[in-house]
Amino acid sequence: ENIAMSGGRVLNSSRGSTEQSIDGSKGSSCGSLLVSNLHKIGLTSETNPEFRLVLASQSPRRREILDMMGLAGRYSAEPSPLNEQILQEELSSRKDISPPEYARILAERKAHAMGEKLLTEQCNGVDVNSVTFILGSDTIVDLGGHIMEKPVDERDAFEMLQKLSGNWHEVHTGVAVYGVGVKGSPEEKFQLMFSFTDTARVKFADLSETDVRSYIASKEPMDKAGSYGIQGIGGQLVETLAGDFFTVMGLPMHKLSKELSKAINSRGLKQNREER
Repeated sequence: ENIAMSGGRVLNSSRGSTEQSIDGSKGSSCGSLLVSNLHKIGLTSETNPEFRLVLASQSPRRREILDMMGLAGRYSAEPSPLNEQILQEELSSRKDISPPEYARILAERKAHAMGEKLLTEQCNGVDVNSVTFILGSDTIVDLGGHIMEKPVDERDAFEMLQKLSGNWHEVHTGVAVYGVGVKGSPEEKFQLMFSFTDTARVKFADLSETDVRSYIASKEPMDKAGSYGIQGIGGQLVETLAGDFFTVMGLPMHKLSKELSKAINSRGLKQNREER
């Protein structure tokens, strides 16, 4: 059975056409997806980029998704200085926080911690006087309200996979982007541009003990929420998917594309108003 992944398309517009901006003025038509704004994002001053992007993560899966979006060579990546374990324990103890909120808050805190670091240090060649977007993300597996993070050992992975076997579960990926060096009032120098949680529903096949143990022997489950990776060997465990494949992999590509593009376009509108 083929699975349709979520995506989008860019509507064609005639050359020289204009559209009404959010402040009522007329300007050039702006694309609604990041593909229309890739040229504005870069790493070095030699290319004179309008925006820089820092991924507050060393996740190879998230880097792979950003690369597939056309951002290869246009962003830097380093782990957030946030102590995730302490925050995870704090959030897990609160009954008023749902799994989707849990993922979003973790993403926000990761990006925020990295933003504070960039404000106090000029690290890795990042110019804090330019506009830098910091992308934080967190993915969790939710089985009936029970949050599954990465397994602590092979026994933990085995127990997770047995619980998921034959059942539906949800995968929540929280995404947050902070802006550093945004011009305007002092409080705008470091601000949350957007945050959201995207959710996909996943149905596992009925797994035999041999299947589970063989998968664990591959070592693939050990660094993944819920003890599986849909983009690798673990894709064989998935019977049905409802939602964005990339949400399960670690970053909802389409929604991130729309929100990043919106942040870039709105920043451009604000800059144009300031220059008038």
